[in-house]
Order: sequence, then C-alpha cells, then structure tokens
Amino acid sequence: MQYLIGMDIGTSSTRAIITDENGKLIASATSDYPLMTPKPGWAEQNPLHWWNASIIVIKEVLEKSGISPKDIAAIGPSGQMHGSVFLDSSGDVLRPALLWCDQRTQKQCDLIYDIFGYEGFIKLSYNKALTGFTAPKILWLRENEPENYKKIYKILLPKDYIRFKLSGICATEVSDASGTILMDIAKRNWSDEILEGLDIEKSHLPDVYESNYVSSKVSAEAAKLTGLIEGTPIVGGAGDQAGGAVGSGIVTPGLISDYLGTSGVVFSYSDSPVYDSQGRLHSFCHAVNGKWHLMGVTLSAAGSLKWYDDSFGPSRQVIEQHPQQKSYKLLDIQAEKIKPGADGLIFLPYLSGERTPYADPNARGVFFGLSYVHGQDHFVRAILEGVAFSQFDCLRLMNETGIKSDKVILFGGGARSSLWKQITADIFDTKIVTLNVEEGPSYGGALLAGVGCGIYSNIVEAAHKVIKEADEVLPNPDNVEKYKKIYEIYKSLYADLKEDFTKLNAAL
Repeated sequence: MQYLIGMDIGTSSTRAIITDENGKLIASATSDYPLMTPKPGWAEQNPLHWWNASIIVIKEVLEKSGISPKDIAAIGPSGQMHGSVFLDSSGDVLRPALLWCDQRTQKQCDLIYDIFGYEGFIKLSYNKALTGFTAPKILWLRENEPENYKKIYKILLPKDYIRFKLSGICATEVSDASGTILMDIAKRNWSDEILEGLDIEKSHLPDVYESNYVSSKVSAEAAKLTGLIEGTPIVGGAGDQAGGAVGSGIVTPGLISDYLGTSGVVFSYSDSPVYDSQGRLHSFCHAVNGKWHLMGVTLSAAGSLKWYDDSFGPSRQVIEQHPQQKSYKLLDIQAEKIKPGADGLIFLPYLSGERTPYADPNARGVFFGLSYVHGQDHFVRAILEGVAFSQFDCLRLMNETGIKSDKVILFGGGARSSLWKQITADIFDTKIVTLNVEEGPSYGGALLAGVGCGIYSNIVEAAHKVIKEADEVLPNPDNVEKYKKIYEIYKSLYADLKEDFTKLNAAL
C-alpha cells in the first residue's frame, strides 16, 4: 500500500494529513502560529513560522500513522493564496509576508488601473486589481521598502515557500499563481504584457506548472528535519480554494461549493476561462488540468465568528449550563435560542474590508437594528446570518453568469455547525450537501499528489473514487421567505454606508 501526504498552509495554522490509496484518512496533525497586524488594515506573518509548523506536522503524522516514510508516494501542498514571500539570493526571507487579507495597497491598485486602464486590465488578467492580491503587494514593496526590493531574488506564494524549504526548488502552479494577477489566465502562464507594464522582472517569479505535475523532490536537508525520505516527489499542489474544491469533488461541470473557513468562498468549475468586463468574480485557473473556475470571496466568514469568540466568547450562562462543550459549540447553542432574523439585528461581516461583490477595502463590520431586546445570543445569530447573506451575494453573481446547481456542497470549519448549515440552506434557498471527507485543501493536495505519482490516472477519477455525499439539509420554506425580506435590507446597507466607510478611513 502506498500513502500520500496533503498539506494546507493556512492563515492560522498548518495542517498535514496522510491518506491511503483509497482516500482513507490515516492520520492528521495541526500546528498554529500568530497573525501580525502592525497597523489597521495590515496583516503579516513570518514565513519561518509556516516552515516550523510544517516540520512539526509532518513529523507528527508520520509518527501517528506508524507508516514508513518509504511508503509515502508523494506530497501535495496547498495553502492560503496571494501572500507575498520575498527571498534574497541566499534564500532568506527579506521581510514578513503580506497576506491575502492585507488592505494597505489601494494606491498600488489605482496605479495598475492608471497603467492599463480599468477595463484594459480586467481584459488582460480576467480579474480586478484588488488589495489582497499579490501584484500590488510587489509594487508596495518597491515604493515603500526600496532596499528590500533591490535584494529580491524570488517572490513566492505561501505554499510554494514550503515547497522551497522542502526541496530547494522555486516553483508554483496555475491555480495559486492566478491569484497574483500576473497571469495570462487563458494561456495558463505568466503574462509578459502585465509584467512589462508593471516593470516586474519575470526572473523574480518561479516557473509555473500544472497542479499535479511533480515539480520538486524532498532534499537531504529537509529529510533530516522532517523524517521524510530524500527524493520523495512533491507535486505542484494548489491554492487553498482550488485545493479545497478538488478535495470536495468540484472537478466537473454543474457543481458549486461554499467554503466556510476564515474567509468564505463560493466556487464553481468551468471548462473555459470566464471573462466578465466588470471583474465581479475571480476568474482563475483550476487545479484540474486545462480547466478554470470562478469564485466569490467573503473576507471575514468564520473569521467573524472567531473575532467574536476571541473578543467576547460564549456567555457566562451557556458556559455554566454546558461545561463540557467547546467554545464554538457553545456559540451555536446560544444562536439556536434565537429565531431566524435575530429579532431585527443584522450584521455586515466586513471586518477587514470586502471582496465580493464590492471590492472595497474601506468597508467595515456593522451591527444594524440594535435595541434593548438584543443580548449576546442575538449577536451570535446575527453573525451566522450576516456571513450567509454575504455568501449569497456571491452565489447570486454565479447564477447571473449562468452557473446554477440544484445543490451547494458545504465544507470548511463552519460546515461542522448544524445551525449554520440550516441558515445557509434557508438563505440560499437550496439544498446544502456535506461530504464523507472534511479536510478540504489538504485532502485536495493529497489527491493531486496521487495523480502526480500515478496512483490515480487523473483528478476526476480520484475525486469520484473517494468523495461521497454524506448528509443534506433542505431549506425551511417559512425561513426562506423571512430571510428574503431581511436580505433586501442587508443588501441596501452597504450602499447607504459606502461613502461613510470611505470618510471614516480617511479620518483615521
């Protein structure tokens, strides 16, 4: 029996899993690290924290599984997209990585439009220039830290930095590279026109491969640190969303998924690159060879609930009533006490700006409709509903492009909440399906590794072999009608507050 390692270099932790040839989860391990916010709207991490966490989880899954490292056929990395790792010629990190949720680069996004024109850039890249993407981060470094910029040898994405530390090879793959907005999406490679226009040296970027291609192998040095065998193949892998889609079976037409993690992502498969002159949805290369995908992003999905838990936590009453339950389950119990609509309390989940559908780094979180009737339970319920409304914004845009499905596959940490699943079904007014596997991006990485080393002939075969529907939730017709009315109010709030968000940011 051969085994596969899948990894997910996330925003709050790195996770590694081992699966067998049949897709069975054998062992898993997670290691956390901090997020740094040195200024409002900034978000950074030290890439060495990812590497140290990777060493820990690889060693731990090997130990837990009892599997000989010689039986690991391949490794598939996935990870948070858009982060910028700047390396010098010695392979050392020049500064903390700017992350996907960092909002400091609006000036650089405006510069990109000045160079290419708004519609001109979307025509080239198939996407808007957004503050979270990698290209404006590179321009920011050039303008604000010129000494560091002069030292650049390579610019890597988070999972590709882990590949570099495992192998000494600088490489990337099409799905993650798409999120740099330096790609020719249709041709599935770097865009010479965009690079020349932005005066970014192509030599600073790694080579781009398809996601299941073996682009590197474990080095002797990394083998000593991790317990892996030198020469173990490492495939391209995927950005976390494409990896999660592979790990959830979104590899053929007519399927839509909703990822409820720190961010929330509505994702759909496409046989061809989809161009929208307004760039309302992200149009990227899929981790499936020669295929593409669309996605809409809520920046603070489960991240909104984590913010509430970190800042306020479950109520004293629910802790006393359920002393054995963990924090997120306690929040669920609180929210279950409140009727749909949270007695008129509406939450806008724009804690770090928003991507879809507004692409506004100045947007901020809002609780609207607050009155004396509202308590802690209402706030939790409103957060769950507000995130679902934001995800519904994304789904509506998918539908407008002609992509529809009779179900939505839900995965990510939020999918473990039965209440959040029901709320999502009611607001989406569609069937919500969960799967027999819950690993998402790391599982997708393992499947891609299996294709790369020949265990599976292609990713579609791999997904169909191991991924099955496990449970479904149907919408409640009474709740659907109530949420439709509340959604109209939710939708109007951003338009009413947009100018004030901008003024508040300027004042600060």
